[in-house]
Order: sequence, then structure tokens, then C-alpha cells
Amino acid sequence: MTRARDAARDVLGQVRAHLSPRLALVYGMNGAGAVEAGGAGARVDLSDGRSALDFGSYAVTLLGRRHPDVVRAVVAELETMAVSTRVLANGTTAHFAARLADYADPGRLTRVWLGLNGSDAVEAALKLARLATGRSRVVAVEGAYHGKSMGALAATSNHRYRRSLEPLLGGVTHLPADAAAVPGAFEPGDVAAVIVEPVQGEGGVKPLDPAFLTALAAAARKHGAFLIADEIQTGLRRCGERALSVSLGLRPDAVLYGKALGGGVQPLSALVATEELYAPLAADPFVHTTTFSGHPLGAAAGAAALRAVEELAPRGTRLAALLAGGLERLKRRHPGLVTAVRGRGLLWGVEFGPAGAAGDVLLELTRRGLIVSPCLGRPEVIRLVPPLVAGDDQVEEALDILDATCAAVPDEFRSAARNSADVRDGAIGSREVVPPARRVP
Repeated sequence: MTRARDAARDVLGQVRAHLSPRLALVYGMNGAGAVEAGGAGARVDLSDGRSALDFGSYAVTLLGRRHPDVVRAVVAELETMAVSTRVLANGTTAHFAARLADYADPGRLTRVWLGLNGSDAVEAALKLARLATGRSRVVAVEGAYHGKSMGALAATSNHRYRRSLEPLLGGVTHLPADAAAVPGAFEPGDVAAVIVEPVQGEGGVKPLDPAFLTALAAAARKHGAFLIADEIQTGLRRCGERALSVSLGLRPDAVLYGKALGGGVQPLSALVATEELYAPLAADPFVHTTTFSGHPLGAAAGAAALRAVEELAPRGTRLAALLAGGLERLKRRHPGLVTAVRGRGLLWGVEFGPAGAAGDVLLELTRRGLIVSPCLGRPEVIRLVPPLVAGDDQVEEALDILDATCAAVPDEFRSAARNSADVRDGAIGSREVVPPARRVP
């Protein structure tokens, strides 16, 4: 145990010295001095011998850790053609592109561009929309999160990440998620693209009103703008459907996938688009390229992940019902502390009323054996994103840990008077990364 503790201290020291002192502090607090050491299925092993349920990891581990089918596919590709020449066609990449074209909206979304992360896909989509229309303006939604690269950040509405970097990509309008606000956003007639998440994940797990989404899609079509559905977090059965935007009848011109697309084994993202949106790349395949676009290892992982996700989809429906029911019971058991639960499928948010409570709960959950994710745009919300491979008993275990942690939150965190004072003094948001010194006992 002493050796493991020393090894963990070395890891945290390297993070502090070479990555970020603040990150080292957060990691050290979350793990109570331990670091991640391995994992399989729905569990992560820690360096001190403990294990934790992984209902977080920012929605990447939809298939859990080291899903055997995905691992086998990547190992086979690694032993065959680990890196493409980029001057010859690669069969694994071509097969995966064909599979994606038949996945989101067969016969309509037939063109594919591959990246490594969600921002890659967003950048490609915005660039293609501007090229294809000759227009420059983009319409996004308040509360949206589309990434932190410069173009994607322009469509992200969180000022924490935008400030000090502006001006960003020009001509981005963020409108309220209200159907009444839609017509005015298109009056100039110069909109190239509308980009929207059917459920805002980083924005507090906020499912957008279907009426608003329908109005937004109709306005885009009326004004000749492309509709880009950011399903990087919601797609691939995370929210029950292959693509929520397609199931809602929005007829998007592009669906963006990422996070879980690589099966929790490889970084991978994709833009799956109509012929019209993709036309600039069809005409000139070098108008937007990256060195590792279509990386064979990622393509192998993606093809295996799509198969596994479809096989597990019925399982996801059952887990979603268990989780939804359990979280509603949690809200009733802890009034005043838990003010809302919302979500869809295997993407759920738990909102805490008192300022700072979410940070304390997040920290204590990890210590008690449950990993969840914060929401970057709504620090009062924690996010549960369990994998499709979780067992019923593991969902119940996660709910029990969450319930016990909420029960242990100090009484003063439940005080409406203190919460009002925190809001008045601007304290909300000050502890969105590093929880306060006072800990849940």
C-alpha cells in the first residue's frame, strides 16, 4: 500500500509540475490521494485498491471500459495497419464511413467526415455550411456547449470560456430556447447554419422543447440555412435513439457524433451529412483535412462500437427506466437540497438548490465509490451518464450512494436563507471546479 501511495503521489506531482497545479489539487481531492489504475465494464480501479462505479467520464464510456468487441477490433487493426498512408485508400476507414452513412438517417445523410473529438466535428460542420451557402452567420442556442476550439467556442454560450478570447468567429447569434424567439433570428437572411443540441448536456442536462426544435428546423429550411444537430453527447442510444434530431422529425442536414463513438477505447468523432452540405468537400477533398481524420484504429473501434450499441439498446431502455424512477425518488427524499432531476435515456442531471452543495456532493460521491460528471455551464448540476453495460444492481448501488451522500450534506447547505445570500453575493459559480474546504462528513 505504501508503494501504491507513493506512486499516486508521483503521478499527482507530475500533473502539478507539468499540466496544472489546480488540476492536481482537484484530482487529489477527488481520489482522496489515489489515482485511476485500470477498469473494466462499469467500474474503475483506483491505485489504493478501491473501485468506483463509472457513471461519469463525460459520457465517453457508453460501452463501459474495455468492451471486449471494441478491444478486439482495435488490436486486430493495430496488428494490420495502425496508421494510414493518407495517400492510399484504407478499407477499415471506408467500411466505417459506409456504416455511419447507413446509421443516422439512411438514404439522406450519406456523406461522412471523421475527426478525433467533438470540436473537430463542429468545426467541420460550420466550415462546410459557410462554404456551401456563401453566408457567414450562425444561429445557436443560449446554454449551448459545442466545444472550446475557436470556431466551436463561438457557438458555445458559456462566457467563462469565451471571455478574454473574444472576438471569436464573427456572426454567431445565441437565441433563447423559445419558439417565439425563432423568427427574429433569421430576419437578415444571411444565416449559414443553425446548430443545436436536442438535450444540452454541459448546459445542465436540459432537454429542449420539441416545439422549439421544430420551429428552429422549419426556420432554417425556410431561410436556406443548414440545420446541424450536435448529438455528440445525446446520440448513439445515449438518449434512446440513434439520433434524437432524426427521431423528432427535424430532418437535420448533419448529425455530429463523438464521445462514445470510439467505444471508450479510441478518440473519434464524425459528421454525417447530406450531399448538399457536404458539397464543398466532395468538390475539393482538401478544403478541410486533419492528419488523423479517418485513423484506422479509430475506424475499427467505431465500427465495433456501433454494433455493440445496437445490441445493447434494449438494455439501455431498462436502465433508463430504473434510473429515472430512482432519481425522482431521490428528489422527493431530499426536498430543498435536490431541486430538480431531468434528462432522457442514460443522460440525467441532478440540480442542487444551495450554492456550493453540488461541488461537495460531487467530491463525496467519488470518495464513496461513484464517479459522475459536473456540468461546465451549470455548476449547480451534476450529471449521471451510466454505461449500457451496467447491471440493474449497479444502477441501484449508484442510487444508494447518491442518496446516502445527500443525506450526509450539512444542514446549513439546505438553508434557503443562506442560498439567497450566496446568490446575492455572487457566490454561485465560485466553486464550480474546486469544492469548498468544508466537506461532507
